[in-house]
Amino acid sequence: MKRRELDPLKPFEVAEDVFWVGCYDSESGLNSNAYLIADAGEAVVINSGSRSDFPRVMMKILQTGIIPSSISALIYQSYDPRVCGSIPHMEDIIARDDLKIISDHANHMFIRHYCERAALVGLGEINLEFGFRSGRKLQFITTPYAHSAGSFVTFDSRTGILFTGDLFSGCSQRFNLFLELQPDCYQCDAHGIDACSSNNTRCALQDILEFHQYIMPSERALRFALEQISTVPFTTIAPQHGWIIDTAEDIVLLCDRLASLQAVGIDKAVGNRAFSELGNTSALRNRLKK
Repeated sequence: MKRRELDPLKPFEVAEDVFWVGCYDSESGLNSNAYLIADAGEAVVINSGSRSDFPRVMMKILQTGIIPSSISALIYQSYDPRVCGSIPHMEDIIARDDLKIISDHANHMFIRHYCERAALVGLGEINLEFGFRSGRKLQFITTPYAHSAGSFVTFDSRTGILFTGDLFSGCSQRFNLFLELQPDCYQCDAHGIDACSSNNTRCALQDILEFHQYIMPSERALRFALEQISTVPFTTIAPQHGWIIDTAEDIVLLCDRLASLQAVGIDKAVGNRAFSELGNTSALRNRLKK
């Protein structure tokens, strides 16, 4: 299927046996990018989405020909309800006693409040790796505090896809599953602009950078996450929100822009104040002494 013919109401095969089964929320401007990986009669779902996403996500899964009971594991890269709020519905329709919910231990503290039957499996318990019965493996790389303590990315070596959660995510005012940058984008600093000078549409780079400034806790956390994935031999980035990025030049450009991004999270709130200037409690002590 050609990208321009992509129907947001149907699944899209990103690579062989890897499907986008997400949905687009026009009110929030966020793609909820759930992904399905199928392999020899076994399947896993990455970030199945919110409770309200469930009907659309499950309909797309069924349209791929996958039977829900063949889903052996659900992978959640965050505990955010927009990522895992549909767990109760997924458990019910999959109806497997051996269903696994895979995430970082820090996420399970919250995810456990969604699930009733599935076994919670921490990344450390499986040595940062999930194996299909066929021998195919998914590798997990931790990216703590990008944006939560238990954040991680998932690498499928067979297809070269790196599922990155909120990392590389962005908001979009219109549905477009793949990032399509123009030659002018490489010379544009995408700072503080509302529309692209070449086609007068909302700047995708600006959307991605602003998303990271808002959702990531700090510049250090963002840069550490980029460092963590730097040695992974991926060729495609599949984030939780926004656009799939499958052009090498676009990936390099985004990595460079994100690595140098400032005013991220708390760094924007405190500005250029030195660390030594923070935590001064003299005003508090003086008030309490009165």
